[in-house]
Amino acid sequence: MSRLDIQKTYKLYIGGKFPRTESGRYYAVTNNKGNLIANMCLSSRKDFRNAVVIARKAQGSWANATALNKGQVLYRIAEMLEGRKEQFVAELMVQGETNKNAELEVNCAIDRLVYYAGWSDKYQQIFSSVNPVASSHFNFSNVEPVGVVSIIAPENQSLLGIVSLIAPAIVGGNTVIVLASETKPLTAISFAEVLNSSDVPGGVVNILTGKKEELLSHMASHMDVNAIIYCGKDENQIKNINELASNNLKRTIFYKKGDWTSSNSESPYFIEKMQELKTTWHPTEV
Repeated sequence: MSRLDIQKTYKLYIGGKFPRTESGRYYAVTNNKGNLIANMCLSSRKDFRNAVVIARKAQGSWANATALNKGQVLYRIAEMLEGRKEQFVAELMVQGETNKNAELEVNCAIDRLVYYAGWSDKYQQIFSSVNPVASSHFNFSNVEPVGVVSIIAPENQSLLGIVSLIAPAIVGGNTVIVLASETKPLTAISFAEVLNSSDVPGGVVNILTGKKEELLSHMASHMDVNAIIYCGKDENQIKNINELASNNLKRTIFYKKGDWTSSNSESPYFIEKMQELKTTWHPTEV
Protein backbone atom coordinates (compact mmCIF):
# COMPACT_ATOMS: atom_id res chain seq x y z
CA MET A 1 0.00 0.00 0.00
CA SER A 2 1.48 3.35 -1.03
CA ARG A 3 1.72 6.20 1.43
CA LEU A 4 3.00 9.75 1.61
CA ASP A 5 6.26 10.39 3.41
CA ILE A 6 6.08 12.59 6.51
CA GLN A 7 8.37 15.49 5.74
CA LYS A 8 10.25 16.98 8.66
CA THR A 9 9.31 20.48 9.78
CA TYR A 10 12.40 22.37 10.94
CA LYS A 11 11.47 24.78 13.73
CA LEU A 12 13.41 26.92 16.19
CA TYR A 13 14.66 25.73 19.58
CA ILE A 14 13.95 28.20 22.39
CA GLY A 15 13.61 27.38 26.07
CA GLY A 16 13.61 23.64 25.53
CA LYS A 17 10.69 23.85 23.09
CA PHE A 18 10.33 23.90 19.30
CA PRO A 19 8.28 26.96 18.33
CA ARG A 20 7.80 28.36 14.85
CA THR A 21 9.10 31.85 14.30
CA GLU A 22 6.66 34.48 15.57
CA SER A 23 6.86 36.24 12.20
CA GLY A 24 5.53 33.23 10.29
CA ARG A 25 8.29 33.70 7.70
CA TYR A 26 10.50 31.07 6.13
CA TYR A 27 13.28 30.79 3.60
CA ALA A 28 14.22 28.05 1.16
CA VAL A 29 17.38 25.98 1.69
CA THR A 30 18.86 24.39 -1.41
CA ASN A 31 21.68 21.95 -2.01
CA ASN A 32 24.73 22.57 -4.18
CA LYS A 33 22.70 21.58 -7.25
CA GLY A 34 20.04 24.18 -6.53
CA ASN A 35 17.39 21.65 -5.47
CA LEU A 36 15.08 22.51 -2.58
CA ILE A 37 15.85 20.44 0.52
CA ALA A 38 13.92 22.27 3.24
CA ASN A 39 11.99 25.37 4.24
CA MET A 40 13.54 26.90 7.36
CA CYS A 41 12.14 29.37 9.84
CA LEU A 42 13.31 32.91 9.18
CA SER A 43 13.91 34.15 12.71
CA SER A 44 13.03 37.72 13.64
CA ARG A 45 14.32 40.21 16.19
CA LYS A 46 11.42 39.18 18.44
CA ASP A 47 12.53 35.53 18.34
CA PHE A 48 16.03 36.56 19.38
CA ARG A 49 14.78 38.79 22.19
CA ASN A 50 12.54 36.00 23.48
CA ALA A 51 15.53 33.67 23.49
CA VAL A 52 17.63 36.18 25.46
CA VAL A 53 14.96 36.48 28.15
CA ILE A 54 14.80 32.71 28.52
CA ALA A 55 18.58 32.31 28.44
CA ARG A 56 18.97 34.90 31.19
CA LYS A 57 16.45 33.12 33.41
CA ALA A 58 18.27 29.82 32.94
CA GLN A 59 21.80 31.15 33.38
CA GLY A 60 21.90 31.48 37.17
CA SER A 61 20.81 27.95 38.00
CA TRP A 62 22.98 26.46 35.25
CA ALA A 63 26.06 28.37 36.46
CA ASN A 64 25.43 27.03 39.98
CA ALA A 65 25.18 23.43 38.80
CA THR A 66 28.16 21.35 39.90
CA ALA A 67 31.07 20.74 37.55
CA LEU A 68 30.29 17.02 37.79
CA ASN A 69 26.72 17.63 36.64
CA LYS A 70 27.78 19.80 33.69
CA GLY A 71 30.27 17.16 32.60
CA GLN A 72 27.64 14.44 32.84
CA VAL A 73 25.25 16.49 30.71
CA LEU A 74 27.85 17.01 27.98
CA TYR A 75 28.69 13.32 28.02
CA ARG A 76 24.99 12.52 27.70
CA ILE A 77 24.79 14.76 24.62
CA ALA A 78 27.69 12.79 23.13
CA GLU A 79 25.90 9.51 23.89
CA MET A 80 22.70 10.65 22.18
CA LEU A 81 24.59 12.00 19.17
CA GLU A 82 26.44 8.69 18.85
CA GLY A 83 23.10 6.87 18.74
CA ARG A 84 21.88 9.08 15.87
CA LYS A 85 25.14 9.15 13.93
CA GLU A 86 23.65 7.74 10.72
CA GLN A 87 20.94 10.43 10.65
CA PHE A 88 23.47 13.25 10.96
CA VAL A 89 25.75 11.75 8.32
CA ALA A 90 22.76 11.57 5.97
CA GLU A 91 21.73 15.18 6.67
CA LEU A 92 25.26 16.46 6.08
CA MET A 93 25.34 14.59 2.78
CA VAL A 94 22.00 16.14 1.78
CA GLN A 95 23.60 19.52 2.41
CA GLY A 96 26.44 18.68 0.04
CA GLU A 97 29.12 16.89 2.07
CA THR A 98 30.77 13.69 0.86
CA ASN A 99 30.19 10.54 2.89
CA LYS A 100 33.79 10.59 4.11
CA ASN A 101 33.66 14.20 5.25
CA ALA A 102 30.24 13.75 6.83
CA GLU A 103 31.40 10.77 8.90
CA LEU A 104 34.53 12.65 9.95
CA GLU A 105 32.49 15.67 11.01
CA VAL A 106 30.01 13.66 13.09
CA ASN A 107 32.77 11.65 14.78
CA CYS A 108 34.70 14.83 15.58
CA ALA A 109 31.55 16.43 17.03
CA ILE A 110 31.00 13.45 19.34
CA ASP A 111 34.63 13.40 20.43
CA ARG A 112 34.60 17.16 21.05
CA LEU A 113 31.67 16.85 23.43
CA VAL A 114 33.52 14.14 25.38
CA TYR A 115 36.64 16.33 25.39
CA TYR A 116 34.86 19.27 27.01
CA ALA A 117 32.95 16.99 29.37
CA GLY A 118 36.36 15.94 30.69
CA TRP A 119 37.41 19.57 31.21
CA SER A 120 34.30 20.38 33.24
CA ASP A 121 35.98 19.98 36.65
CA LYS A 122 39.52 20.89 35.59
CA TYR A 123 39.63 24.27 33.82
CA GLN A 124 39.07 26.10 37.12
CA GLN A 125 42.41 24.81 38.39
CA ILE A 126 44.25 26.20 35.37
CA PHE A 127 42.69 29.65 35.20
CA SER A 128 42.17 30.35 38.93
CA SER A 129 45.00 31.34 41.25
CA VAL A 130 46.13 32.30 44.72
CA ASN A 131 47.88 35.65 44.32
CA PRO A 132 50.88 36.94 46.34
CA VAL A 133 50.11 40.19 48.18
CA ALA A 134 52.17 42.36 50.54
CA SER A 135 49.45 42.79 53.19
CA SER A 136 48.09 40.23 55.67
CA HIS A 137 45.43 38.90 53.31
CA PHE A 138 44.63 35.89 51.23
CA ASN A 139 43.96 36.92 47.65
CA PHE A 140 42.10 34.53 45.33
CA SER A 141 41.17 34.90 41.66
CA ASN A 142 38.41 32.58 40.47
CA VAL A 143 36.77 32.19 37.06
CA GLU A 144 33.06 32.79 36.59
CA PRO A 145 30.89 32.62 33.45
CA VAL A 146 30.30 35.88 31.60
CA GLY A 147 26.56 35.08 31.39
CA VAL A 148 24.52 35.06 28.16
CA VAL A 149 26.46 34.50 24.94
CA SER A 150 25.18 35.02 21.39
CA ILE A 151 26.88 32.91 18.73
CA ILE A 152 26.93 33.31 14.96
CA ALA A 153 27.91 29.83 13.80
CA PRO A 154 30.20 29.03 10.86
CA GLU A 155 28.59 28.47 7.47
CA ASN A 156 30.53 25.28 6.70
CA GLN A 157 30.97 22.20 8.92
CA SER A 158 27.60 23.20 10.30
CA LEU A 159 27.38 20.44 12.93
CA LEU A 160 30.97 20.40 14.15
CA GLY A 161 31.18 24.18 14.15
CA ILE A 162 28.10 24.60 16.32
CA VAL A 163 29.22 21.86 18.73
CA SER A 164 32.71 23.37 18.99
CA LEU A 165 31.20 26.68 20.12
CA ILE A 166 28.32 25.50 22.29
CA ALA A 167 30.27 22.93 24.32
CA PRO A 168 32.95 25.23 25.84
CA ALA A 169 30.36 27.94 26.47
CA ILE A 170 27.91 25.81 28.45
CA VAL A 171 30.50 23.73 30.28
CA GLY A 172 31.73 27.05 31.66
CA GLY A 173 28.27 27.90 33.03
CA ASN A 174 27.07 30.24 30.27
CA THR A 175 23.81 30.07 28.35
CA VAL A 176 23.77 30.62 24.60
CA ILE A 177 21.63 31.81 21.69
CA VAL A 178 23.00 30.42 18.44
CA LEU A 179 22.27 31.54 14.90
CA ALA A 180 22.82 28.40 12.84
CA SER A 181 24.49 28.25 9.44
CA GLU A 182 22.26 30.08 6.98
CA THR A 183 23.00 27.80 4.04
CA LYS A 184 23.35 24.49 5.93
CA PRO A 185 21.01 24.65 8.94
CA LEU A 186 19.48 21.16 8.94
CA THR A 187 21.90 19.55 11.38
CA ALA A 188 21.59 22.45 13.84
CA ILE A 189 17.88 21.82 14.42
CA SER A 190 18.42 18.06 14.53
CA PHE A 191 21.15 18.72 17.11
CA ALA A 192 18.55 20.65 19.11
CA GLU A 193 16.54 17.42 19.28
CA VAL A 194 19.62 15.72 20.73
CA LEU A 195 19.97 18.51 23.31
CA ASN A 196 16.30 18.21 24.20
CA SER A 197 16.74 14.55 25.13
CA SER A 198 20.08 14.95 26.91
CA ASP A 199 19.24 16.50 30.30
CA VAL A 200 20.20 20.00 29.12
CA PRO A 201 17.89 22.37 31.07
CA GLY A 202 15.53 24.41 28.93
CA GLY A 203 16.98 27.78 28.01
CA VAL A 204 20.65 26.82 28.36
CA VAL A 205 20.98 26.36 24.60
CA ASN A 206 18.69 28.18 22.15
CA ILE A 207 19.05 27.75 18.38
CA LEU A 208 17.69 30.09 15.71
CA THR A 209 17.75 29.85 11.93
CA GLY A 210 17.64 32.74 9.51
CA LYS A 211 19.59 35.47 7.79
CA LYS A 212 22.86 36.64 9.30
CA GLU A 213 22.44 40.14 7.83
CA GLU A 214 19.09 40.51 9.58
CA LEU A 215 20.00 39.28 13.07
CA LEU A 216 23.68 40.20 13.41
CA SER A 217 23.09 43.76 14.60
CA HIS A 218 20.52 42.64 17.19
CA MET A 219 22.83 39.93 18.53
CA ALA A 220 25.67 42.43 18.86
CA SER A 221 23.67 45.31 20.34
CA HIS A 222 21.32 43.62 22.82
CA MET A 223 22.07 45.08 26.25
CA ASP A 224 21.41 41.83 28.16
CA VAL A 225 23.91 39.79 26.14
CA ASN A 226 27.36 39.63 27.74
CA ALA A 227 29.46 38.24 24.88
CA ILE A 228 29.19 37.54 21.17
CA ILE A 229 31.07 34.98 19.09
CA TYR A 230 31.30 35.50 15.34
CA CYS A 231 32.55 32.94 12.84
CA GLY A 232 33.44 34.40 9.48
CA LYS A 233 35.80 36.62 7.56
CA ASP A 234 33.57 39.53 6.56
CA GLU A 235 35.50 42.58 7.81
CA ASN A 236 32.46 44.85 7.53
CA GLN A 237 30.44 42.55 9.77
CA ILE A 238 33.33 42.31 12.24
CA LYS A 239 33.59 46.10 12.37
CA ASN A 240 29.83 46.41 12.88
CA ILE A 241 29.90 43.90 15.74
CA ASN A 242 32.76 45.71 17.48
CA GLU A 243 30.96 49.06 17.26
CA LEU A 244 27.60 47.75 18.50
CA ALA A 245 29.12 45.57 21.22
CA SER A 246 30.90 48.58 22.72
CA ASN A 247 27.58 49.99 23.92
CA ASN A 248 27.56 47.65 26.92
CA LEU A 249 31.22 46.57 26.80
CA LYS A 250 30.14 43.21 25.42
CA ARG A 251 33.00 40.76 24.97
CA THR A 252 33.71 40.00 21.31
CA ILE A 253 35.31 36.79 20.05
CA PHE A 254 36.10 36.22 16.37
CA TYR A 255 37.00 32.94 14.68
CA LYS A 256 38.12 33.11 11.06
CA LYS A 257 39.17 29.46 10.86
CA GLY A 258 37.80 27.27 8.10
CA ASP A 259 38.56 23.78 9.43
CA TRP A 260 37.01 22.82 12.78
CA THR A 261 38.41 19.28 12.61
CA SER A 262 41.95 20.49 13.34
CA SER A 263 43.52 19.87 16.74
CA ASN A 264 43.73 23.62 17.50
CA SER A 265 39.91 23.79 17.40
CA GLU A 266 39.63 22.35 20.91
CA SER A 267 41.33 23.72 23.99
CA PRO A 268 40.49 24.79 27.56
CA TYR A 269 41.23 28.31 26.30
CA PHE A 270 37.96 28.15 24.35
CA ILE A 271 36.31 27.88 27.79
CA GLU A 272 38.48 30.65 29.23
CA LYS A 273 37.40 33.09 26.50
CA MET A 274 33.89 33.04 28.00
CA GLN A 275 34.98 33.41 31.63
CA GLU A 276 35.82 36.43 33.73
CA LEU A 277 38.00 36.62 36.82
CA LYS A 278 36.60 37.50 40.23
CA THR A 279 39.23 38.43 42.81
CA THR A 280 38.51 38.10 46.53
CA TRP A 281 40.51 39.54 49.43
CA HIS A 282 40.26 37.86 52.84
CA PRO A 283 42.12 38.88 56.03
CA THR A 284 44.47 36.21 57.35
CA GLU A 285 43.44 36.94 60.95
CA VAL A 286 39.77 36.06 60.44
